Amino acid sequence: MKKVRRRDALDYHSSGRPGKIQVVATKPLTSQRDLSLAYSPGVAEPCLAIAADPAKAHLYTARGNLVAVITNGTAVLGLGDIGPLAAKPVMEGKGVLFKKFADIDVFDLELDASDPDLFIECVAALEPTFGGINLEDIKAPESFYIEEKLRARMKIPVFHDDQHGTAIISGAALINAALLQGKPLDSLRVVVSGAGASAIACSRFFVSLGVDAKKILMADSRGIIHAGRTDLTDVKRQFAPETPIRTLAEALVGADVFLGLSKGGVVDASMIMPMAPRPIIFALANPDPEIGYDEAKLARPDAIVATGRSDFDNQVNNVLGFPFVFRGALDVRATTITEAMKIAAAQALADLARRDVPHEVSVVYGAEFHFGPSYIIPKPFDPRVLYWVAPAVARAAVESGAAPGPFDEAAYVEHLRGLLGQSSAVLRKFVRRAATDARRIVFPEAEDPRILQACSILLDERVAKPVLLGAREAIESVVRAREIDLDLSRCEIVDPATDPRLAEYATTLYERRQRKGLGRRAALKFLRDRNHFGMMMVSLGEADGVVTGLLSPYSETIRPALQIIGLAPGVRRAAGMYLMLHHQRGMLFFADTTVNVRCDAEALADIAALVGDAAKTFEVTPRIAMLSMSNFGSVQHADAAKVAAAVELLRARRPDLEVEGEMQGNLAVDFALQKRTFPFSRMTGAANVLVFPNLDAGNVAYKLVRELGGVTSVGPVLLGMARAVAVLERDCEVDNIVLMTALTVVAAQEHDRRAIAAE
Repeated sequence: MKKVRRRDALDYHSSGRPGKIQVVATKPLTSQRDLSLAYSPGVAEPCLAIAADPAKAHLYTARGNLVAVITNGTAVLGLGDIGPLAAKPVMEGKGVLFKKFADIDVFDLELDASDPDLFIECVAALEPTFGGINLEDIKAPESFYIEEKLRARMKIPVFHDDQHGTAIISGAALINAALLQGKPLDSLRVVVSGAGASAIACSRFFVSLGVDAKKILMADSRGIIHAGRTDLTDVKRQFAPETPIRTLAEALVGADVFLGLSKGGVVDASMIMPMAPRPIIFALANPDPEIGYDEAKLARPDAIVATGRSDFDNQVNNVLGFPFVFRGALDVRATTITEAMKIAAAQALADLARRDVPHEVSVVYGAEFHFGPSYIIPKPFDPRVLYWVAPAVARAAVESGAAPGPFDEAAYVEHLRGLLGQSSAVLRKFVRRAATDARRIVFPEAEDPRILQACSILLDERVAKPVLLGAREAIESVVRAREIDLDLSRCEIVDPATDPRLAEYATTLYERRQRKGLGRRAALKFLRDRNHFGMMMVSLGEADGVVTGLLSPYSETIRPALQIIGLAPGVRRAAGMYLMLHHQRGMLFFADTTVNVRCDAEALADIAALVGDAAKTFEVTPRIAMLSMSNFGSVQHADAAKVAAAVELLRARRPDLEVEGEMQGNLAVDFALQKRTFPFSRMTGAANVLVFPNLDAGNVAYKLVRELGGVTSVGPVLLGMARAVAVLERDCEVDNIVLMTALTVVAAQEHDRRAIAAE
């Protein structure tokens, strides 16, 4: 597992706005009219409509997409009974996962109600507010009682994820593992370590899938659960057969399946050696499994092994289940989550794992995946899970009578494909892709604590091999003073002031620039500057890329990049681009935002081509809008004519690119307005590449959109360079440094790929 440091976790939760979630208004509230519509008197109309027809609540309120994540804090992760207040960070985290993976809104509710009946009354009273209830981290056996009573009382889905989420994912894994091992489900002898909520729910679900209940043996902290014990709860008594077996080791002799939902280290190699041929071992305790993955595979090479950990094959992760189960249930207005819906989710996951894995998923994880013993369930970041599982759940809800029909599955799948902007997923792919082949990246500003903190993350994620420029003593001093958890032995430290290559670099720079006004002494002076030295390292192939810009104005940083590294072959000019990650429109590309102050038609065409090609590397089909104050000649001015000329130039040079203009900004992004007003437009959809007529416009636009629109921006991305260069904003935060470094690593990988292809 990648190391998670205490300070990093606390900083993550406390930086900026405390916590991980916020409520965002979805309607405008900028005028008296808006206020009158949102509240009094206008709000009376939807109130009356809902009073007349309660189903209208899904039309006029957010209830249909709102889930409550509720706990009393009695069984939080591996922390135990820490109480509802201390459980709040976990519940907020669950809300983030709902939103990120399925676009479901969440209110987290932490109830000071350890008494089950009080808890039930509190939750049941919330039914008018929510479309679904996700129970979380409630200790057994109370969790079974609470869920049973709430399901009986409430007419919305109630789902205890600790039970059913784990059951669905492990059930999917069991379906495929049994298939690969050539064992029918009804033939399996199953041994379960643990008798809490997850273990009981998984055992019940295995029976629903076809496992014979009489062939399940369960062990709790006192040994095997059997009919002769007098200390059993009603829930445990369901799995208490007449048996002479008393220990876990005895139970595993001849067993086909081991399911661990207890604690780490309770099973060793000697205990799994007597299992049946081709066993299935699911050691799911976190963070330490009942038996380690490597230990299990070494002892039983014929076994299929799964754990709850992300650093081994076959991770059983609840995030594959609950967002998509609720997505499907909410979208068909299910009144409950039936066993049929859970089975449909498990079968959908199992079926998806048997399909060919798209290349982009393999790129994200840095490995090829094929259905087999090392890949029995999909990966959590597989984007197909949303539109694979949610439709299966929705269909099962309608077929089982839990939701009204009819159900148009094809239309629903298309809706889901467009539900989530894929921009965040694409950026995650770039981070993963960088980690498949980490490169040497130079950081000239190594004494800035943000750079050092970023390097700590980059090393943990294996994204880059940092080369820090500066005096070792000064860098070590910053690490100590700021208590940065960075192992400097894993970084290469180069001090330009004392490096023996300084004179050689100066000679090379002089030879390159001697006819451009640079003398020998000036070359030596320049190379003592860390930015110049770092650029020379990259130019000479002694590093793969450079990330800089925190401590100097952008113009002063880009100048040495242009002078030393230069432009790529066939490129006439560099350009600056920002990626704007809009929550509804997905990924937008703004240019030029940082480099070219004034542009003629030639320059605008060049910039548009560079950004269009860049969009393709982010898996986006570019639709380029050349922006202006004019719409197709509506303003007779030289500036507008320049933009129109750029459109014609680009069409002539690059007929493969979709480009239109000159046009105003609102027209570019409102495709319906564009087609209605100018039906002759050649665009096939809203523009996603916006080329501004000058640097003023581009720079102002991206900053206003970012600040006023709450849109995440990534950049600036420097296009057109011969080698990988990233010039950061001076107010850049650590997370953005990490992301920009990952993009720089990928650019270096692409540079090498093109070089090999050209040979």
